[in-house]
Amino acid sequence: MPSSPALNPAVTAWDGPDGLPRFEAVSDGDFAPTFEAALGEHEAEIDTIADNPAVPTFENTIVALEIAGDRLSRVSALFWNRAGAHTNDTIQALERDIAPKMSRHYSKIGMNAALFTRIDALWEGRDTLGLDLEATRVLERHWKGFVKSGAKLPKPQQERLAAINETLASLGAKFGQNVLSDEKSWALILDKEDDLAGLPQFLKDSMASAARDRGEDGKYAVTLSRSIIEPFLTFSEKRDLREQACKAWGARGANGGETDNRGIIRETLALRAEKAKLLGYENYAALKLDDTMAKTPQAVNGLLTKVWEKAVVRAREEEADLAELIAAEARNHPVMPWDWRHYAEKLRAQRFNFSESELKPYLQLEKIIDACFDVAQRLFGITATEKKGVKGYHPDVRVFDIRDADGKLIALFLGDYFARASKRSGAWMSSFQSQHRLPLKNGAVGELPIIYNVCNFAKPADGKPALLSLDDARTLFHEFGHALHGMLSNVIYPSVSGTSVSRDFVELPSQLYEHWLTVPAILKKYAVHEATGEPMPQDLLDKVLAARTFNSGFATVEFTSSALVDMAFHTQGTVADPMAVQAEVLERIGMPASIVMRHATPHFQHVFSGDGYSAGYYSYMWSEVLDADAFAAFEETGDAFHPDTATRLKDNIYSVGGSIDPEDAYKAFRGKLPSPEAMLRKKGLAMMEELAGSDA
Repeated sequence: MPSSPALNPAVTAWDGPDGLPRFEAVSDGDFAPTFEAALGEHEAEIDTIADNPAVPTFENTIVALEIAGDRLSRVSALFWNRAGAHTNDTIQALERDIAPKMSRHYSKIGMNAALFTRIDALWEGRDTLGLDLEATRVLERHWKGFVKSGAKLPKPQQERLAAINETLASLGAKFGQNVLSDEKSWALILDKEDDLAGLPQFLKDSMASAARDRGEDGKYAVTLSRSIIEPFLTFSEKRDLREQACKAWGARGANGGETDNRGIIRETLALRAEKAKLLGYENYAALKLDDTMAKTPQAVNGLLTKVWEKAVVRAREEEADLAELIAAEARNHPVMPWDWRHYAEKLRAQRFNFSESELKPYLQLEKIIDACFDVAQRLFGITATEKKGVKGYHPDVRVFDIRDADGKLIALFLGDYFARASKRSGAWMSSFQSQHRLPLKNGAVGELPIIYNVCNFAKPADGKPALLSLDDARTLFHEFGHALHGMLSNVIYPSVSGTSVSRDFVELPSQLYEHWLTVPAILKKYAVHEATGEPMPQDLLDKVLAARTFNSGFATVEFTSSALVDMAFHTQGTVADPMAVQAEVLERIGMPASIVMRHATPHFQHVFSGDGYSAGYYSYMWSEVLDADAFAAFEETGDAFHPDTATRLKDNIYSVGGSIDPEDAYKAFRGKLPSPEAMLRKKGLAMMEELAGSDA
């Protein structure tokens, strides 16, 4: 279809270096007309496939679907990147408009009777088509996708399902925008020296920078960016200020007024329950888990309960230790959520003779980025070279060439590391373009993956290095593990490329990659002091490694409580009062008053800002079972970079995407499926069988 003169070709014709979008050439006003044109073009392509008079074949139906909608994919990739990582009022208004339009568009495709007739015929005759394993998986994915989109429902139910999906898309967009609004609008401005008691210099520098960004020169701002709020709760000696900040962090999405998410949650859960019933499932969790490794809510809750029983016992022990510290300071108060990180840090310093502030000067962002790349080179033979002068979508974004051992360009990687008011919180990986090897309509064969990581580290003062906490460094490794999953992909079809795998398998490559951060050879090389350049002393390195399971009860309780609440929401059907359900679940499982959920319901973006991790937050733990066992494969060889094991890892996990069943992929790498025991040992919880009273 010819381009309209009103359209900016830079939105979909990416002619920057190595096929990168020219981000600087795309303005906010370009998106709406491009979306309109691309949606119409994709609809026409779908109609051509559906109405093809020829007998359906894999090529004229499935492959045609795989390569259709190229312009829509490109404008979507640029837009959703901007909506998450560098948004503004214009983009947010368009997001509220585009989200339901996209849902309506894909609902119409999913309910196209002529198209499904072709796909269904191929599925029924799949054994006669001579397809290889990857092609069969692609056919299965399309067939199941159409069924879950309502292709087999009567027309009235299809229309209702489409309306539900459209409303859910709008609700998800609004949920995320509300959380971002609450995060942007709150700051605790400090201007008295006494208010800074206990804060290390790196944190004061970050708070001073945040205050300047808010027009408060010479002052210090506690913001709700995790890279500021968590160290503030850790180091501040001012209990009243910690309480204010902690309560503001926990209240995101529940402050009343236009940004309150509680009504959105109630409506979202009701619509999800109705959707599950329409599609023939007992509840929404059963619908979401149908195509995962876990398979059923019972399996998920079984794992979560087993871990919870161990973790809460450990957390109670940890709480008692913190209470002793509080009493030793002659303070008369219980351990509350705004106390835990503060006293846990004091206990770690006491027990292991080091503190986070002592460690942080050795964890420079630049060096940890280098460490990520070095591990990838040692394991997989790839190298990263920064493309100086190539513009990303924000001045802070950096662009890298990724090449294989032969020097061949295999991917582009963009790193976006610093927090800003226009970026939603958290850290994530996504792509502008996924790897595949199909011939395209423009004559090209396949596409180069263009992958990006987004983080929210505190930006340092001018001339100073960005310093990370150990958790920050793990986050960097985690997200780069996801990036490698996209960049090492080696499949034919786009729909099974890279991270297009079941939700409870997708975290394996990322969580596994975290293990290499604390491999001594990596820490010794890259953990060097920001002022002196000296490597981390051996005694400090030993202490860091010895403390790996410190505070594990707290961390596991934070996570597991959130996962159990997520599962409760999506197995109960319609929920009249979500906050009451949250309270009931926490009371039933014995949630300590001293700990709060890692993601309380009103700001639980994994679950309610879109559909990605709904009934799926457990997947981090499910994948953790896999990653602990997978790293054990290296430990058993005595070499963290064992070449044969690394080759099996690349060939069976990082490069295959969704082209084979995840259980088969894992067994091809490891020879067996794991039990939870390796994960429990990693957390330091395995020795608690008798205390937990569990023989599961």
